[in-house]
Amino acid sequence: MKNRALSVRLIRKIMIAFLLLILLVGVGYVSITFYFTNKYFAETSQKLNAELANHLIEEKFQQATPFLEDGSVNKPLFGDIMHDMMAVNRGIEVYLLDAKGSIQYSVVLDHSDADKPASRIDLAPVNGFITSEGNDYILGDDPRNPGKKKIFSAAPFNVQGQEGFIYIILAGKEFEEVTQSLLGSYFLRLGLGASIATVLFAGLIGLLVIWSLTKNLREIIETVRRFKEGDLNARIENPKSKDLSVLTETYNNMANTIVSNIDELKSVEALRRELIANVSHDLRTPLAITQGYIETLQIKKETLSEEERDQYISVIAKSVDKLSGLIDQLFEYSKLEAHQIEPQKEAFSIVDLAYDVFEKYESIALNRNIDLKLDIEEKLPLVFADISLVERVIQNLMDNALKFTPEGGKVGLKMHSDKKQVFVSIHDTGIGIAEQDLSQIFERYKKASNTAKSSNEGAGLGLAIAKKIMEIHDSTIRVLSRPDEGTTFQFFLPSVI
Repeated sequence: MKNRALSVRLIRKIMIAFLLLILLVGVGYVSITFYFTNKYFAETSQKLNAELANHLIEEKFQQATPFLEDGSVNKPLFGDIMHDMMAVNRGIEVYLLDAKGSIQYSVVLDHSDADKPASRIDLAPVNGFITSEGNDYILGDDPRNPGKKKIFSAAPFNVQGQEGFIYIILAGKEFEEVTQSLLGSYFLRLGLGASIATVLFAGLIGLLVIWSLTKNLREIIETVRRFKEGDLNARIENPKSKDLSVLTETYNNMANTIVSNIDELKSVEALRRELIANVSHDLRTPLAITQGYIETLQIKKETLSEEERDQYISVIAKSVDKLSGLIDQLFEYSKLEAHQIEPQKEAFSIVDLAYDVFEKYESIALNRNIDLKLDIEEKLPLVFADISLVERVIQNLMDNALKFTPEGGKVGLKMHSDKKQVFVSIHDTGIGIAEQDLSQIFERYKKASNTAKSSNEGAGLGLAIAKKIMEIHDSTIRVLSRPDEGTTFQFFLPSVI
């Protein structure tokens, strides 16, 4: 229900945003329409009345002059002109200009206050209009509204030595007032009607389009809901073909990662239980031996000979050493797994390290009648690693090799290099490892099935520790083995050239 409500809420938000966008587009469309309609009307009016000033001069100035004998303006003439013009069009305003563009007279101006109306007209638009013979759309100054531009008609005159211009505003103040009053009404009606029609039509189309576009989103929401409710196999089919391909692929990858992590956690939990069981078993054995011999010493302390007492103490000491070693391994592994051990890398001679390890294990091999060999390539380069951790790895692998190699067998420590790495391998002729166990021998406390036949106990953490150490050195350990044919462990370290 929550996911369905989320889907509906999202669609509603998209729909509202879409309608607002359509409404804004509608308002913009109506405004642009009015702007270009007014411009079209103004340009049409100007071209239709382009010769109006010429006609006025030809008709009125044949029988009368714009100026009287004393040089003053012929006001009765301009009164008649304005009366005739307004009879045809009340929006027309006629102005008499001198050759410099100064306003000499107009019926619509109050000449008692010369500062209030515009006293001069910019002649550049006037000359441009006359030059184009009225074919170009040009706006000129509006004397009654300084700063505004209006459509006009203009023509020059030369009467009795007096030069100037007849300047006619084709859309005067009265025209503007009527236009503004009508414009608001028409804008409201057109805008309201167009907006309602647009919203209804666009809303219907938009609803269908949004419903179609959000189909994939609803599918994703439904799949996520199924996954949340426990269906871990819920995936979006054909994610690359969806409109939201990035989102669908991201979800599928996320779901796969979560399932993988869950499986890994289950595996870790199973290994944890196995580890606890194995640790409990391995701890119990030396503890039981130690406890048993201590109790024997306490009970028979009066009857035991000195030799028996020393033998019992020796067994107790071995059990304590074994217990201490096992506990140390557990702590070491837990620190490695928790990333609490940082390798202190440095350049060192792995050859010197190999000889030190060889000397430590030479007597042990001799006591077990095992042939221990050292094979090192000449001029082996230095390696860059943590010397103590690398020594720990070699020791663990050597312990493992000697432990599972019978008397008369062979164990070898071999080293060689290429241009970038030094390879270290430990080979034995021991009991080997079954193929089905090779993938598990590095897991903590995982013992190969055939090691159960061996008298050796406590195997499991040495190889796991070695693997963890190699991982923090950005290296790996490889193993090659066959039952009854021996085992080879190999790892590599970066060389210093």
